[in-house]
Amino acid sequence: MSEPRDALFTAAQVAEAVGGELVGEPRVPVGSVVVDSREAGAGALFVALPGERTDGHAYIGAALRLGAACVLARSDRRDEVIASRDEVIASRDEVIASRDEAIGAAFVFVPDTLGALQALAREYRKRFPRLLRIGITGSSGKTTTKECIAAILGRSRAIILNPGNLNSDIGLPLSTFAIRADHEAGVFEMGMNRVGEMGELADAYEPDLAIVTNVGTAHIGILGSRDAIAQEKKKIFSRFSGSQAGFVWEDDAYNAFLKEGVRGEMLDFGERSTKGLRILRDSGLRGYELEWKGLPFSFPLPGRHNLLDAIGAAAVASRAGASDADVAAGLASVRPLFGRSELIEGEFTVLRDCYNANPDSVEAAIRLCDSVKLAGRRAYVLGSMLELGALSESAHRGIGAAAGRSAADALFFFGAESKPAFEAARLAGFRGLVLFDTDFDRLLAALRGYLKSGDFVLLKASRGMALERLVDGLMPSTSVDGLTPSTAEGEEGKGIGGGRNVP
Repeated sequence: MSEPRDALFTAAQVAEAVGGELVGEPRVPVGSVVVDSREAGAGALFVALPGERTDGHAYIGAALRLGAACVLARSDRRDEVIASRDEVIASRDEVIASRDEAIGAAFVFVPDTLGALQALAREYRKRFPRLLRIGITGSSGKTTTKECIAAILGRSRAIILNPGNLNSDIGLPLSTFAIRADHEAGVFEMGMNRVGEMGELADAYEPDLAIVTNVGTAHIGILGSRDAIAQEKKKIFSRFSGSQAGFVWEDDAYNAFLKEGVRGEMLDFGERSTKGLRILRDSGLRGYELEWKGLPFSFPLPGRHNLLDAIGAAAVASRAGASDADVAAGLASVRPLFGRSELIEGEFTVLRDCYNANPDSVEAAIRLCDSVKLAGRRAYVLGSMLELGALSESAHRGIGAAAGRSAADALFFFGAESKPAFEAARLAGFRGLVLFDTDFDRLLAALRGYLKSGDFVLLKASRGMALERLVDGLMPSTSVDGLTPSTAEGEEGKGIGGGRNVP
């Protein structure tokens, strides 16, 4: 059996890279790596991951039937997996002597399939020592910063970036297998929602340049405190050996902590620290008129938070060797992604910013919408902020108080977690219409009854609230041109064992 020219590995190479037990044909070629059994086409390596809702080991038979060439499974499930293999072979019409060759499959058994997936990604990535590796993390702004850096560097070199929000302990390794020899730079977002996850990502990717956009409150309910979040985010620098460079926001409360003891050059970014950027005009919901080292351009994303992401991207890309012209042209070419600062215009003007939400990003959205001049009324739809744990009630009360003091004419709170925000807004003396509901259809009906042509609507909530549905309900004939839907939707029900896309 000869190895195809486009194969990533043979089964034997997989077993060697992860230190696993190989059962079956060692020369089986692997052309792709998947954790979703429905994506297991011919030549795929299916990694069976145990998860909270489902277990990938239950889908091994399905993956084999679709042509998976190799399976990575847990050692303590060995007998069960072999039995699954035999059932698949018995169901096939082909009758040949060797069972392993009948399905062209091999099996690699390891104690921990997630750790093995990460180890395999690390070994694969090491095949490309000349790839400049850029890593981005932070409580908010990761994806926008990634897209900005990619827009700059992609003008003059071949780059690869993890698609959508595939930034987790599973998503980043899977993205790594798309690296090819012609790629000159990798721009990878690195997210986390548990202690130890950032260290795992840093071990697998080992960034040459890394940026922490900010330390905020996303996942505070899981990690417990901002101190714990900062400690985890700092691990993006943990593989630095001295030749690398890291970037930290100049005004971050954890600036000194993030830089302390890191083996590499640590640099600030921001309006004061990043030399060469000048703000010519704040264009409100249409972004900013900026100048980079004498080159004027329009940056289309609104809000100071997006501006800081652009500044961080300019700092990192410049360090990576981007020309001044590429910085200006690249930032001018950026467009909003699905659910992130999308400006939708029709009978109403909608700022659809509901891909994720935490107290910091919600307050930033309120400040932005308060600051712009509008002909119509302002209606802020604020949905639940998820993953706040024991801090959920106090965080929602804080947001409600901020909304109650805002320039909004009407406030609509959606989701059970947002009830304290609704109560706090009323206590803050808000004089406009203020409503709370947990039923989407009633929320939509209330908005339809309130809004008039020319009004402005802010949609802000965690992704799980799916507030983007309101756009179709309010403006069904409106199309959103030039926007890129995220590929990082939820993975529940795909026959995988876990997998998270984390903010």
